[in-house]
Amino acid sequence: MGFEYIEIERVSKLTKKEFIENYYNKQKPVVITNQIEDWPAFTKWNLEYIRHLAGDKMVPLYDSRKTDYTKKVNEPDFTMTMSEYIDIMQKGPTDLRIFLYNLMKDAPSMKDDMRWPDLGLRLIKSLPLVFFGGEDAKVFMHYDIDFPNIFHFHFDGKKQCVLVDPKETKYMYRLPYSWICHEEIDFDNPDFEKFPALKKVNPYITHLNHGEMLYMPEGWWHYMKYQTPGFSLSLRSLAGRPKNLIGGLRNVVINRLYDNFMRKRKGQAWLDYKDAEAIRKTNAEL
Repeated sequence: MGFEYIEIERVSKLTKKEFIENYYNKQKPVVITNQIEDWPAFTKWNLEYIRHLAGDKMVPLYDSRKTDYTKKVNEPDFTMTMSEYIDIMQKGPTDLRIFLYNLMKDAPSMKDDMRWPDLGLRLIKSLPLVFFGGEDAKVFMHYDIDFPNIFHFHFDGKKQCVLVDPKETKYMYRLPYSWICHEEIDFDNPDFEKFPALKKVNPYITHLNHGEMLYMPEGWWHYMKYQTPGFSLSLRSLAGRPKNLIGGLRNVVINRLYDNFMRKRKGQAWLDYKDAEAIRKTNAEL
């Protein structure tokens, strides 16, 4: 038995007023179709185009292994050229993925292929981040450290996205001083006996196709699985709610630094403590 998912609402092209009133103000996720057909990227962006633009660039890669105490938060597991990585993606399933990468620094002409959406949010134009994954690559369940509002556009393939409302964080086995859940949780096949609080979680789900956009509100948990090789672009704005803005600042300037310090000081014992505390605190909510 797994989760009973709620389908994320899908709508066609929105105006600024419709988006702000119906989704941003309500902090409600939505998939928007037919929003970027006027972008050159809609017809140009695929893996071979990326290879042409940035095939010789060294890129950071992550696999599915658990957190390693010897590494800093978000430190990559490997590096290789973009062309070598695309070759691996096209050969078959792989858990290798690119995460939080500003590719447009290396391939600035990509900016000419996109338009900044006019939906009422002040987007951070210095941070157009890309994410790549091969078939079956998974992005662990997490929420973003700074609680941004996110427009997530998918290209070249199909991607499954699972979201959880931050109101249900107390049931998510969140690791202390982190913004991820216990890494033994398999969100495709949850073990409700080992993690009983998950039975109280009501996750949302959607499947993104080429050119579709997912709006993820502030602090929403998200777990991504690439069903085919592909990549996505995330455009972000700062949190609009004071509580989230302050919480994001605390994560960036205190919690992340403290976590890195404790990894160095206590090593694996620190990660074991965080795992145990996540279970203890979450089960205490039941």
